[in-house]
Amino acid sequence: QVQLVESGGGLVQAGGSLRLSCAASGKIFAIASMAWYRQAPEKGRELVAHITSTGVTNYLDSVKERFIIARNNTKNTVDLRMVYLQMNSLKPEDTAVYFCKAGGVYDGRSVKDYWGQGAQVTVSS
Repeated sequence: QVQLVESGGGLVQAGGSLRLSCAASGKIFAIASMAWYRQAPEKGRELVAHITSTGVTNYLDSVKERFIIARNNTKNTVDLRMVYLQMNSLKPEDTAVYFCKAGGVYDGRSVKDYWGQGAQVTVSS
């Protein structure tokens, strides 16, 4: 069974920084991509940042140049087991529960997507 565990959430003042981590464990042969989503109260879940196994990234427009998604810097495709979301210049509107998603996880028999349990990020004004 594959599990994703997020860490690094918390409370920060506007303008501050936080770094979220997502660790994937279990029987993993390859991961196609990793992503961070967020969901604010009474709003839908939105894609914040995405990284592929080849290192291609993309971001939600409102977080570009403030957030950075990164992986362990190795050539092994399974280095997507650990990804980070560095969040700088945080704004109150960034307040949400942040979820990590592993896309296209191959365990030797099938390919599935997995979600973490979520990490609360609260930005005070």
